[in-house]
Amino acid sequence: MIKEVIVVEGRDDVTAVKRAVEAECIAVGGFGINAKVIERIKEAQRRKGVIILTDPDFAGEKIRRIISKRVSGIKHAYISQKEGIKDGDIGVENASPEAILRALNNAKITVEEKQELFTLQDLIYFGLSGDNNAKERRDFIGRELGIGCCNSRQFLSRLNNYGIPKEEFKAALKKLEEKEKGE
Repeated sequence: MIKEVIVVEGRDDVTAVKRAVEAECIAVGGFGINAKVIERIKEAQRRKGVIILTDPDFAGEKIRRIISKRVSGIKHAYISQKEGIKDGDIGVENASPEAILRALNNAKITVEEKQELFTLQDLIYFGLSGDNNAKERRDFIGRELGIGCCNSRQFLSRLNNYGIPKEEFKAALKKLEEKEKGE
């Protein structure tokens, strides 16, 4: 598994990256980079490191510059226009798994053994999955940990891939419980 979180433009790019490697990805949604997305990228950089892999076009370079100005110390991966073009459309989503892997290797990825500190049973036990209030509870914990709001499967993946320590998770749970008692 790649240690760093890979930042791409959209969902199709995430799919292409996951065909090539096992990694956590953040899709910025094109030019829709808002403060929440930047905070997630900063948190990913703090915890694991970040590699930007955007489309080899003007828009991709502009997105790369926007992120680079706001998040320091990130790595950059590049595919060529030739590797990213298909039927006149240019983008990471069109690149072969080999081209993506080559770009990531050139960015000096770090490979680490995948750790699974958290399981689906943990999410169920703490009311973060399979409970009427699970979504609201995940959203609160996700904000506390800086990993964002998402469904149970993605939440579990982020807990493990961002390397969230059990102590930090328990501290966020405690804040949630205190909030729920106060309501």
